[in-house]
Amino acid sequence: MDWKIELVAIPVTDVDRAKSFYVDQVGFNADHDHVVSDQLRFVQLTPPGSACSIVLGTGITDMAPGSQRGVQIVVSDAEAARAQLLANDVEASEIDEQPWGRFVYFADPDGNTWALQQLPEWAPANQQADPAAAS
Repeated sequence: MDWKIELVAIPVTDVDRAKSFYVDQVGFNADHDHVVSDQLRFVQLTPPGSACSIVLGTGITDMAPGSQRGVQIVVSDAEAARAQLLANDVEASEIDEQPWGRFVYFADPDGNTWALQQLPEWAPANQQADPAAAS
């Protein structure tokens, strides 16, 4: 049986500001924005190419705004991802070179932190993407 992560809650203080940050600056797709009641607003956003989305809104989580730390996204090119963030006025770290990948870090306006990882060439996920590596 597969267990697939579908949705990660991101606690924020201002839903509209957070939605604008993730869509207009980071580049996530806006999938849903539904006000279910005065106590519940559900905003689902998905990084391009991802099978997992984030959810933010009102009445979504009891985590304190800014307390979500280290959600990680795999990207094909850390330099290009960093350049995209900087071009959209997102403060991003320098590239952190590690044996297990190249990383770029950033935070949303509430302080929730993110890591972008470019996998090393030897990583299984990169080998699966290359049909020649499977032979």
